[in-house]
Amino acid sequence: MEEHLHNFYLDKSEPNKSCLLALRSIILRRDAHMVETTKYGMPCFCYKNKACCYLWVDKKNAEPYILFVEGNLLAHPELEVGDRSRMKILRIDPNQDIAIDTVTEILDDALELYRNGTIKTKG
Repeated sequence: MEEHLHNFYLDKSEPNKSCLLALRSIILRRDAHMVETTKYGMPCFCYKNKACCYLWVDKKNAEPYILFVEGNLLAHPELEVGDRSRMKILRIDPNQDIAIDTVTEILDDALELYRNGTIKTKG
């Protein structure tokens, strides 16, 4: 793991640190083509060199979320649009067990957009 990424996770206090590390693991295990990098100062997960999702912590409530780049193409009741036109987020309560089924369902729906060519990849 790059030092900047390593520090992103380790600089967080609990329970956010454990929550973000668990989400990282869940995301990276969904597909062998998923790779972690840094974009805009946050962990970015790319599928065949195309940004798929990011991990971040909300500045208002200090809770983690997954930002799906092509969220406008995803229909799931847990996803929030907010004032974004393209992206949607999935908020994660770090004080609760992660809803792994929900996370993987949304992640799999997102990955399918890349796999089936709806979103063109670079690799």
